[in-house]
Parts: sequence; structure tokens; C-alpha cells
Amino acid sequence: MNNETHLPDFRTSGLSDTYKTPKSQGYVFPAEWEEHEATWLSWPHKEESWPGKLEEIYPYYCQFIKILSEDEFVRINVKDEEMRKFAMDCIMQAGANLENIEFYFHETNDAWCRDHGPAFLINKNGEEPEKAIVDWGYNAWGNKYPPFDLDDVIPTKIGKEFDIPVFHPGIVMEGGSVEFNGKGTILTSKSCLLNKNRNPHLSKEEIEEYLKNYYGQEQVLWVSDGIIGDDTDGHIDDTVRFVNENTVLTVVEDNPEDENYEILQTNLRELQEMKLLDGSPLNIIELPMPDPVIWEDQRLPASYANFYISNKHVIVPTYRCDKDEKALEIIQKCFPERKVVGIDSTEIIWGLGSFHCLSQQEPLV
Repeated sequence: MNNETHLPDFRTSGLSDTYKTPKSQGYVFPAEWEEHEATWLSWPHKEESWPGKLEEIYPYYCQFIKILSEDEFVRINVKDEEMRKFAMDCIMQAGANLENIEFYFHETNDAWCRDHGPAFLINKNGEEPEKAIVDWGYNAWGNKYPPFDLDDVIPTKIGKEFDIPVFHPGIVMEGGSVEFNGKGTILTSKSCLLNKNRNPHLSKEEIEEYLKNYYGQEQVLWVSDGIIGDDTDGHIDDTVRFVNENTVLTVVEDNPEDENYEILQTNLRELQEMKLLDGSPLNIIELPMPDPVIWEDQRLPASYANFYISNKHVIVPTYRCDKDEKALEIIQKCFPERKVVGIDSTEIIWGLGSFHCLSQQEPLV
């Protein structure tokens, strides 16, 4: 099998040349709640991402790994044997199921696997289900945090490791900027994907075509913005999440004086106007925002929406505030077949992301 299926780059061949895209071959990006083979992580090692706190995040990060390891493989990118040993020691202390822990020597610049990791697609149209990877371009959220050369090639390295074909769209995209309902709909934000620091040569319509053709989807819905403190320019996985094919959880701020209030009210109004492919409106469930989390005078992008759906759990960041329990209750009602688990993310959010930002699911075929 050819590991690198280089496709026509729309920038040179035009949007009409779609015959070799994943969608044309029957591939789709499944919803996060569909069964996983594994969750991919990139072991945190960059001091600049957690200044003065890197050592403090490991107990919480390994608690995340422990829960994941109960019901799926956890595949972790590490630089070398030294990092593998350190990571394994931390994971053992957390009491994880070591039979489900795997390490791969794929050096990274940073830990945000949602954005630099592989976008796994599946194709169930043939005699045997097939898996593929999309390797989008990655520029650390608009060239904010160079270098990012190692992160940019992680999907292709994983494709080679597992003999999975890899598609190369040739444009910048991040996994945290897109949300899927498993029935052909993508939800994203204008503030991120239309930002000139990503793909300034592309129009909104052209970006939609890339999303539909390389994720195997039919429809793109847009909200306006993300929360204050989010250095990704407004990733959707901090604000609005599908919990089934027609229902979203969206964060709202109840304090009109808070700087997130109007941003999130605008998103809510936009969601209320949206229609799915069958013409039906979205079911919208409101999720509170936590109390502001501030570190060294910086508002951090703390949000309960940055949860991760594993095979049997939903892992939710919590922030040592009174709203934690209410948020967990709301999310639990959305996932009656899974156990909702809160993990303190007060230290992890200093890196400006939480559990969904740190992980990438690999579907089972």
C-alpha cells in the first residue's frame, strides 16, 4: 500500500478537481462517540507551554490516561527512550492499565495532539472497512509558537507506522476547530478558519469545499467567535460540542458583565437559526461557563466544553468552582451510556487547553 496518497492541491488544480479526495472514495470522519481503537496523545514536555507548571500537570494528565486506558488503547508520541521511561513512571503511579499503553518514537514540538495529530477517516463501502489519515498543514495557530516542524509531520509518521494511506490537502487546519455530528455536518467558527493567519488565499466557500471533501461531509455550519483567552483564535471545541446527531451543548455566560457574555450570546443566537441537512433545527442545551480562571493577570480559556468522549467515559475538565457539579450533571444527562468523570484542569489550563485539545481519537474499523 502506498503510504502517501498525494492528492491534487486545490490551490493549483481548482475546486472542481475532487475525484481523488477522501469523500469521492467513500471516506468519512466519524463522530467522536463512535467506537475507538485508541486515543492518541503527545507527551507534554515543553516548558514554555506551562511556564513554571509543567511538573504539576502530570498527575492530572496521567489521571486522564488512566481513565482512557480502561477501555481503549492509549498511543503516546514521545521523543526517545528517556521520555518514554519518564512517561511510563508517571502513568504507572496513576494506576493505568499498562496493557493498553503504547509508545511511539515520534518527536513533537508540543502536546496539542488534537491540532497536530492525524485526522482518521473510515470507509465502510468496500468488502472490508478501511482507514485513512488526513495530514492537514499545521502552523501552530497562525505561526504564534514556532518551531512547529515536528508537529506538522506527525500524521504522516503515524500513517507510515501503521501502513495507513495519508491524504495531503495542502492547507492549514486544526482538529480543535471542527466538530462533527456523524451525519454529514461540520460545525466551526469564523474567527478561526477565516483568520488571515491560516489560509489567507482561500474564501469561506473554498474552505467549506476543503472541509467537505477531505472530511467526507455534506454541510458546514458557522458560529462567529471563541472565548476570551483562547490563543487558537476561537476553536469550536471550547464553545459548542455535538453530543448526538442533532443536539449540541453550548457554553453560556450568566454574568452580563463578563467579557464572554456577548460573544457566547451571539453564538447561541446563531445556533438557534441553524438547520441540519434534513431541515430540522438543532437541539440546544446550555452549559455554564466556569468562574474565570486567572493566572498572573491572564484570563485562561477555561471551559467545560473541552471534554473528551472515550469508549465508556466522558472526561470533563473541572476548575475548583461551584459550577463544576452542575456542568457534570448536564453532560451526564447527554451521555446516559457513558460515565462522566471530572478531572481538575486548573493546572493544565495554564497551557491554554485541556483534555480535548490534548487528544485525538482513532476509530475502530
